[in-house]
Amino acid sequence: MAQFDKDNQPFDEDGIARHIESALAVTEPGGLMLNISYQLVKRMFNPMLVGTDNIPDRPCLFVGNHSLFALDGLVLAPPLYQEQGRFLRGLGDKFLWTPATEQKLLDQGAVIGHPDVCAALMEDGRDLLVFPGGAHEAAKSTDQMYTLMWKQRYGFVRLAATHGYTIMPMGLVGPDEFYGHLMEGHELPNSPLGGILKRLGLLTDDTRTDMLPPIPMGLLGSLLPKPQRCYIGFGEPVDLAALKGKNLTKNKLTAIREQVAEQIDTQISEMLRVREQQRGEDGLLRRILTF
Repeated sequence: MAQFDKDNQPFDEDGIARHIESALAVTEPGGLMLNISYQLVKRMFNPMLVGTDNIPDRPCLFVGNHSLFALDGLVLAPPLYQEQGRFLRGLGDKFLWTPATEQKLLDQGAVIGHPDVCAALMEDGRDLLVFPGGAHEAAKSTDQMYTLMWKQRYGFVRLAATHGYTIMPMGLVGPDEFYGHLMEGHELPNSPLGGILKRLGLLTDDTRTDMLPPIPMGLLGSLLPKPQRCYIGFGEPVDLAALKGKNLTKNKLTAIREQVAEQIDTQISEMLRVREQQRGEDGLLRRILTF
C-alpha cells in the first residue's frame, strides 16, 4: 500500500514505489463477481466491439475519447476482458486516489496516472488504458459531445515511444448520452442554483467553469445512467517499436498524436453510422428509456 502525503495522495517517491509494487501484484480478475458485472453491462448497455481484429497480439496502450462523468470504463473493461482476454490497466486522475479508494481501484485494474507507474507497467508488458482528455472531457457540455479535448498533452505519446509500445486508438459512442443536461457546467455560477452553492462555499470566484460538469438527468429523471447502447470501434494500431528509447522532437510527438486523434475521430464517426443503421434493432423499452 502506498504511503500518502499530507493531501492523501501517493505522490512522494516512496509512495509511488509502493504503489507500483501493489499495481504489479494485481492479478487478472475472475470468479462470480466478474461474470455478474459482465452480464449487467451486457443487459444494460449491450456494448458492441467493432474492429477487434485490429488489436495486435502484444501489449498496447489503448487510447480513446473520454465520456461524460468518465463512465466509459464501465462499458469497456468487462466485454474487452471477457470477449478478448485483454485486462486493461486504466490510468486514473490523481484526485481519485485516497487511502480508502486505493486498493479497490487497484483491484479493478486502475493505477495512478504517474509516468513512473506507466513506465513500470509497460516494462512488465501490461495493457494500459488512457483518456488524454482527462477531467476536461469528463465534464463536457452538449456541444462538446464526442470531441477530443487534449489541449497540449503529449505524455502518453512520449511514454509509448520510449518503451516501443503500440498505441491502440479507439472511439466510444454511447456513454456521452447516458445523461441529459439540465444545465451546462459553465452556466451554473450565474444561475440561482449557483448562487446557493456560492453561499454554501461550494463555488467561488476562482472556480474553473471549464471543470464544472453539467447538471445531469438520467434514467427516468434519476441519477442512474440511461440504458444507451454502446459501440466501441478499434482503429489502426500505431506501432512505435522503431522509436524505442529515442528522444522525439516536438514535431514528431505532434505528428503521432494527430495520427492517433484522427483514428479516434474516424472510429467515432463510424460508430455513429453503425448505431444509426442498427437503431431499429433496439427493443421498445430501451428506446423509451433512452428518449
